[in-house]
Amino acid sequence: MKYSKALMLVSGRKLLTALLQAQKWPFQPSRDMRLVQFQAPHLVGPHLGLETGNGGGVISLNAFDPTLPKTMIQFLEQGEATLSVARRALAAQLPVLPRSEVTFLAPVTRPDKVVCVGMNYVDHCKEQNVPVPKEPIIFSKFASSIVGPYDEVVLPPESQEVDWEVELAVVIGKKGKHIKATDAMAHVAGFTVAHDVSARDWQMRRNGKQWLLGKTFDTFCPLGPALVTKDSVADPHNLKICCRVNGEVVQSSNTNQMVFKTEELIAWVSQFVTFYPGDVILTGTPPGVGVFRKPPVFLKKGDEVQCEIEELGVIINKVV
Repeated sequence: MKYSKALMLVSGRKLLTALLQAQKWPFQPSRDMRLVQFQAPHLVGPHLGLETGNGGGVISLNAFDPTLPKTMIQFLEQGEATLSVARRALAAQLPVLPRSEVTFLAPVTRPDKVVCVGMNYVDHCKEQNVPVPKEPIIFSKFASSIVGPYDEVVLPPESQEVDWEVELAVVIGKKGKHIKATDAMAHVAGFTVAHDVSARDWQMRRNGKQWLLGKTFDTFCPLGPALVTKDSVADPHNLKICCRVNGEVVQSSNTNQMVFKTEELIAWVSQFVTFYPGDVILTGTPPGVGVFRKPPVFLKKGDEVQCEIEELGVIINKVV
């Protein structure tokens, strides 16, 4: 009896020690898969990595397995084969590059397309006194507008009315056309944070009121910091979403306010176009944008915009 009690004490103490060590261990990566594209001074060109938790350092996937591609799109094209390598890397105790030593690129660069959705938040429709759309309103940004999560947004001299919009972005992982809503999630790789920077003068008055030009100036699509895989996100349609300008909260809502959810959007858009791995869908913005304030407020040089979504992270872009 005494012996077994002593044994329990010892094993209990071992467990406690192990738990304390696990807490102290600084490189314990989160089990969430947060895929990033990054650069570092000692590396040539862009690399693929894993962000060790929201705001953590970076594990180089290319160092773990040199046969892996170095761009996210190629990584996604290879599907389960590359994802399983990333899962192995996540489970291994690998060296972590401190965040201060890496430059984060957008998690996806040069996708085939960036599809955007207008008026897709119930509360954003109310703010404009417009009816909730009966079918998705689709527009686009060119891929050349994509920049990294901490890159600068450049105010174009052609516009005096540049505005903010925080959005949940969906990244496609598998090619498809005429995708059923019930099958749509099988085509999703994951989610990231987007800032749909918008020149309202060009969107609402110029260019025959077509939205494209006002939405697609260079630097008007910051993305990141990570592509958080769908299995790491409990419910993409129940996430707090907010935007701050110079520290002041200007947009604050929840993705449960989305009119058309990810599955419906993929089903709708894939009637018209084929989706390819790496394609990005910006799913709309909540209320609080500058143009509908009284009087309207627009971004100016020196402003700092933070777009944040629960579980996904925050992107911070200085306006220059």
